[in-house]
Amino acid sequence: MGRFAGIYAIAAQRKGGDAALEALIAEHAPKSKAEIAATPDDRILAMMSERVFQAGFNWRVVANMWKGFEVAFHGFDPSWCGAMTEEEFDALLKDTRIVRNAQKILSVQANGRFLVELAKEHGTAAKAFAAWPDDDYAGLLDLLKTRASRLGGEAGMRFVRSLGKPSFITSRDVAAALIREGVLAKPPSGKKDLRAIQDAFNGWAKESGRDLTAISRVLAMSVG
Repeated sequence: MGRFAGIYAIAAQRKGGDAALEALIAEHAPKSKAEIAATPDDRILAMMSERVFQAGFNWRVVANMWKGFEVAFHGFDPSWCGAMTEEEFDALLKDTRIVRNAQKILSVQANGRFLVELAKEHGTAAKAFAAWPDDDYAGLLDLLKTRASRLGGEAGMRFVRSLGKPSFITSRDVAAALIREGVLAKPPSGKKDLRAIQDAFNGWAKESGRDLTAISRVLAMSVG
């Protein structure tokens, strides 16, 4: 595995120098644990739902309809969404303010229940996410894959990034950089690869003092 200093040098050369690279890194700076813990759980469900509805769909269409989504799903209140009745589900299937995809609508219900469960365990779901250790980000992704709905893989990664937690996203460019650095032999798939990536990121974080998001961005910019 290559040293982070070498990866940073490649990215800086590609992006016009250290100052230019640092400006690009700063555009995606994570939030503090306190800021994440203060996020209302309904906003967390909204972030989850936005990622789910955007997956495999034109994200601009979802963005343009988002005010309608907020009204249709009662402000993404986890308790209301988690307790959605069959009649309310049927009404949503006919609601032209949203993307009427049955499985994705059901995911809002499932994720509402998941957040209610987390809140019972930790006070609020936001506190649970805020407290999760960055050096076990892979464990958080596994939690989302197993207990949430339709938030496995990159969808889960992008949700965590939107929440403001330090995170890596295994985009095509990041995967290419990981292969170049000898962390992976091929594009990632499965828990074993995810753990190898986590171990590499933990090593680079120790070397550089940077968070997972910054490291992920530098890897991506060392390729694309």
